[in-house]
Amino acid sequence: MYLSPNFKSKTAARKAIAAGKTVTVFQEGPFGGNEPTEGSVAIEGPHYPEPHRFYGTATLKSGIVISLK
Repeated sequence: MYLSPNFKSKTAARKAIAAGKTVTVFQEGPFGGNEPTEGSVAIEGPHYPEPHRFYGTATLKSGIVISLK
């Protein structure tokens, strides 16, 4: 899954989450549209076609990312 907005680094994503900005996840392609709203998901970034530079685990609550490891 990818983060929205498209972060260039995991550090930038963590700073946005800590600042209280709304960060969500989405799945590209034919599997999109059924993203979970609670629990943990694997993420990667930045978005394709750029090469992925980071991977992690996002914890979701009500569809919003509340932490990123």
